[in-house]
Amino acid sequence: MLWSLIKVVLFFCAVAFLTWGAGQLLNADGTIRVAFANTEFTLGPLQTAVAAVLLLVAVWILLKLLGLFVALVRFLNGDETAISRHFSRNREKKGLNALADALLALASGEGKEAQANAQKAQKYLDRPELTNLLVAQGAEMTGDRKTAERVYKDLLSDDRTRFVGVRGLMKQKLEDGDTDTALALAEKAFALKPKHGETQDTLLRLQAGKHDWKGARRTLGAKLKYGTLPRDVHKRRDAVLALSEAKDLLHEDSDIRTRENAIEANRLSPDLIPAAVMAARGYTKNNQTRYATRVLKKAWEAQPHPDLAAAFADIAPDETPEQRLRRFTTLTRIKPDHPETKMLLAELHIANEDFPAARRALGDLATNDPTARSVTIMAAIERGEGADDAVVRGWLTKAVSVPRGPQWVCDNCHTVHSEWEPICGNCGAFDTLSWTVPKEGIVAMPAQTEMLPLIVGSVEDKRNEVVVTEAELVHSPSDKADGPDASTSGKPATTLDDTAKGDVPHVSEDSRDMPTNVPEAEVIVPQDQRDAENAKRA
Repeated sequence: MLWSLIKVVLFFCAVAFLTWGAGQLLNADGTIRVAFANTEFTLGPLQTAVAAVLLLVAVWILLKLLGLFVALVRFLNGDETAISRHFSRNREKKGLNALADALLALASGEGKEAQANAQKAQKYLDRPELTNLLVAQGAEMTGDRKTAERVYKDLLSDDRTRFVGVRGLMKQKLEDGDTDTALALAEKAFALKPKHGETQDTLLRLQAGKHDWKGARRTLGAKLKYGTLPRDVHKRRDAVLALSEAKDLLHEDSDIRTRENAIEANRLSPDLIPAAVMAARGYTKNNQTRYATRVLKKAWEAQPHPDLAAAFADIAPDETPEQRLRRFTTLTRIKPDHPETKMLLAELHIANEDFPAARRALGDLATNDPTARSVTIMAAIERGEGADDAVVRGWLTKAVSVPRGPQWVCDNCHTVHSEWEPICGNCGAFDTLSWTVPKEGIVAMPAQTEMLPLIVGSVEDKRNEVVVTEAELVHSPSDKADGPDASTSGKPATTLDDTAKGDVPHVSEDSRDMPTNVPEAEVIVPQDQRDAENAKRA
């Protein structure tokens, strides 16, 4: 509205200026004489001005006629499009200017202006393959999804723009959450341009989300073939897909295919912990214990992990704690300074009721680099050595303020997962879970927890610092320590309730997923003390 008013005002100002100038010329004195071919012209001031304007127009017309003459000569010399180019040059220039303005408006985030300039360019150029895309993107920028969808569908009619139309519709369906339609469009886009990296990634993610592992492996092979994925990364992700297919087959009770896929996944990526565990258990089920040991040993060399220890314990479930301790030297002698190795060895000694050896194996891990698991192991050692209940409670309460240790964490969104999955359940990223310590590794507790040491008792032994803990990490009993199968991973399976038998609490790797609001662990008074107190009361 304001711009229209400004244009009207400028028009009237121009008319007024021309009127005033014409009046000044009429009232001016003097003449101009022009002699040409024995002809003389006498022009006044106003006539001179008009003659100058006419002369400029005549020169412009002469240049245009000269250009037309040149085009005609070219046409006569065999250039069949010379005349059409001559007449369309001006329209093309205007169209290109409008197209440039549309691109600049789109880059500036001005969706409506981009649409207007794109439509103007279309009028001059008649090139829908250029202007329709700008119209669609401008419509998306302004939230006009219907217009964008209509334009994308129009692009499907031209072979040159079909891929652009399919890709645009695919992105709209992904934003709407319609993954089924998006998957079909992604497959169509991949068929049109199999070398397109973004389309490959989108199709791979959608196929993995739908558990189409075979299709995902084909797409992954295409990424390797067209050079959009390094060979080492391809091997790793192919192993992840093979493992995922094996996990799905496991639910279908397809033992042979499951074992084959797990073994293939382990072959492709020996350091992939879930693949090593599944392959080892497949070998164990087939009584191939030597292959299972070799697989787990190689994976442990890459990265020690509780699941590997559990699978190693499953190789000989009926052995005694002493036999298990000897057999586990195959793993514990590898990376002896690793925290996981120290905690595993400590738990094995606890299962064998050798608590001083367990303390030596654990070392200063519970004090210098405490985690909920190492602190609870120390509580088990103190209980096994006959320490006071206050000392045990002090260690058990410490886990509230210490990190939980390594967990399966998504490298993309840093979400913690209870178990390994090929796809992050939060952000949908593929193969981003790593066994590492999360950034938010310490549980935030209210300030009132500083009073807990006064409630649960203090640690009189100077070796043990009283801190607020997390009782949730006390392992629930699964087997007896003195039984033939003391633990599934070389760990004792006893709790504080077994104090009378000399048993002790122990850490479970599964306890990391328990909620933090578990009540304080109950400390049971030994049976002989209860009998003495009952005798006094009697």
